[in-house]
Amino acid sequence: MPQGSAFRSATLLVSAAVMVALLAGCGFRLRGAPPVSAALQPLALYCSSEVPETLCLAVREQLTLGGVELTLAKDADFTLRLDNFDQDRRASAITGRAAAAEYILRHSVDLEVLSADRIPMVATTRVTTSESYRYDETNVLARQREEESLRQQLNERLAQQVIFRLAPLSAQRIDAIRAEYPRTPDAGAPARGKP
Repeated sequence: MPQGSAFRSATLLVSAAVMVALLAGCGFRLRGAPPVSAALQPLALYCSSEVPETLCLAVREQLTLGGVELTLAKDADFTLRLDNFDQDRRASAITGRAAAAEYILRHSVDLEVLSADRIPMVATTRVTTSESYRYDETNVLARQREEESLRQQLNERLAQQVIFRLAPLSAQRIDAIRAEYPRTPDAGAPARGKP
């Protein structure tokens, strides 16, 4: 191998190693949820009966992968509530024969984070995700499998969005929310009932 070519290869290798080191040093991570602050722990996860188990499990998995200590509501300093799940399927494109050619699936859920003393750390917030897919009327079984797979993907995306909403809740932010929270006689009353 000529000397110039060996030098270029070595230079590329060193450059790649430096880039990897820089990316690792700045905290860069490929696709994944941001870390949840240790200040939000221990955390209880409450999913209402209308929230699909697959979504609840996806959120629990994201929290566990992030190193969040999950516990029962009675032992938690904070509770993450998921409620009002909604799924929608609408035709987004029509064929010349007035049949659906493409559908949009949309999943939405409300999330809320409450402290043990019922102070909302994250007020009720709606998160939504959607995906479109082509409808093949000649292959019903494949269409059903594709739709089920998309529903699972939408649940996983919703779980990631939930985690993204928790990421800004550092100890300083929690203290600031507590300091700003109005203390009135009804402030301690549950906003929506028991988790």
